[in-house]
Amino acid sequence: MAPVSSAGKGSSVFRGYEERRAQQFSNMPPQIVPILGKTLSEVPASRAIAPFLLPFLHTQQRAASILSSLSDNQSAYKKRIRRGRGPASGKGKTAGRGYNGQKQKGKAPRGFNGGQTTLEVVKGLRGFNNVFSVDMIPLNLNRLQAWVDQGRIDASKPITIKELGESRCVNNVKDGVKLLARGSEEIKNPLNVIVSRASASAIKAIENAGGTVTTRFYTPFAIQKILKGRMDPINSLSSQPVEGQEPTRSPFIPRLPDPTSRKNLEYYRDPAHRGYLSYQVAEGESPSLFWKAKAVRDSKRRTAGKAKSAADNRIW
Repeated sequence: MAPVSSAGKGSSVFRGYEERRAQQFSNMPPQIVPILGKTLSEVPASRAIAPFLLPFLHTQQRAASILSSLSDNQSAYKKRIRRGRGPASGKGKTAGRGYNGQKQKGKAPRGFNGGQTTLEVVKGLRGFNNVFSVDMIPLNLNRLQAWVDQGRIDASKPITIKELGESRCVNNVKDGVKLLARGSEEIKNPLNVIVSRASASAIKAIENAGGTVTTRFYTPFAIQKILKGRMDPINSLSSQPVEGQEPTRSPFIPRLPDPTSRKNLEYYRDPAHRGYLSYQVAEGESPSLFWKAKAVRDSKRRTAGKAKSAADNRIW
């Protein structure tokens, strides 16, 4: 094609060039057309601006060709390893597993000892599962006193698992709460605490401050109902009866259960543990259900009985 300057304005070459030029302008963004959407004869010399300066002359800009130049970074993606796809993949044939062997053909179970007798069979399992273990949440006296000082627990009312759970003093209670004596010197208020278990030093610190400690039997199901407010956290059928008050037996509200196993019965019958069943143990009687306290007898009657039995058993 001949250059534009060598032909006149009325030549066919110039007209074909103008048609192609107009077709290109029709595909351009609208803000570029007012400047370039004219023939070469109509564009004055003062408006002949370099194309790379055109986007900076308008407030509204539209990147028309940026989508065609987008590409990923070279390190954006990691080449996937195609195992067992021939030598070109880098992990062909054996797929990186080597030749033969158990690791190439299958998996070895846990504790596999190369085909010989496992150590669990030769040595045996160490330890045992203690069926009597319980998961008690520890509660120290300094934490309990801090909750009372902050006003999160009312010291004038009995402090049960319900109050401890609602105030977030203890969390995730499973089998019960055990009262411990750390920070016993910080106790200032007479507290009436009802928990699952308590240490001897914690009981002594609470009682020295003028309070009381009562250990109460709870099951995990009962603890869930108590925290939801659907069960009485103190009274049950075996609780110490109050004069003029009978235990509630509502068929709609779950009743607080009492211990049934010997281990729990002996613990909550023991006055040393401040168990709520200690009123059932008479003075001088043992809280144990198996071992009975020795009866106190008069020494004279004991000696007289021995002499009589010896005389009766005499042969001559």
